[in-house]
Parts: sequence; structure tokens; C-alpha cells
Amino acid sequence: MAGHEFFEPADRKRQVADPTASDPLAADESRQSCDPAFKHGVVVGFDGSTSSERALAYAVGMAHRSGSGLIIVHVANRLPTTVWAGCEPPVFVDVPDHRTEVLGLELACADYLAEVPWILVERGGDICHELEEVGREYEADAIVVGSTHGIVGRIFGSVAGRLAKRAKRPVVVIP
Repeated sequence: MAGHEFFEPADRKRQVADPTASDPLAADESRQSCDPAFKHGVVVGFDGSTSSERALAYAVGMAHRSGSGLIIVHVANRLPTTVWAGCEPPVFVDVPDHRTEVLGLELACADYLAEVPWILVERGGDICHELEEVGREYEADAIVVGSTHGIVGRIFGSVAGRLAKRAKRPVVVIP
């Protein structure tokens, strides 16, 4: 099955349900709805790197074995405006990230994704927060990420390590 792309702005605002409302179902309707075919699916972080490709391969197998959908998440770049303006507190600006379009085209041509239904979701912001947020929205059974290698992961902490500490669902880290 071919994938679908859902692009959402990084600074999206959700409607907040009225806490005084007598209908509890109205609160559920105010939340962003997602395709029921992908409920309880497998979320995987993907940026095109070698470790994310391994994570994607594992997630495809996991989704195939469980008969669920695959939610592929690419988190776009955000840069603090303090880099340019020198203002405080830091404000984040979305930088156009055409990488998601390229990744979407690569994924659409990938034969190994034909085994499972999949979607590509673009987000902006903190990778850990966005992966967990997508997992919550889709009520994912697991989040799969590749391990981080190199000096950046050692200085700032790896995405996998930070996600494993804060996630409210199982996190699978692929070396």
C-alpha cells in the first residue's frame, strides 16, 4: 500500500475542550483525529541516516508481525532566533526543510514498505517530545528509534536515551 503524507505546522494549536461541558465525548472530538487504521501502530523516527534506516526496517517487521500500521515521523529543523537577533528569551523559527519531501519520495519508492500500511508525519521541534506526542495521538504500541553515534549525542544526550527516560510507551532502540 502506498503511503500518505500529513504535514502539520510545528507550532500547531489545538482547540481546548471546555471543562464545563457536560458531554465528555465533545472533549474527545476537539482533539486532532487520526486515521483509525493507524491506531495502535508502530511509530518510528526517520531522518534518512543509517541508524534511522535500520530502525525503519525493524519497525516495518514489527508492524507487519502485529498487523498494524506504521507511522513514520520526520522532525524538521528549528533554529533559535537568538542566533541572528541576540534577543532573550530564545524564540524558535521553523526553517524550511525540504528533506521531508525527499524522504517521502524515497519512502514511496521503497519496496519493503509495501508489506504494511504507512504514513509520513512531519513535525517541528524537539525530537523526543514530537515522537512521544505522535505516539500519544495514535495510541502507538511502541516507538522505534535508531541509536545516536558521535560527539553530538555525547554532549547533548542521545534522542534514544532521552526518549526512553520520558516516554509513556515502550521504546525500542536499534543500534
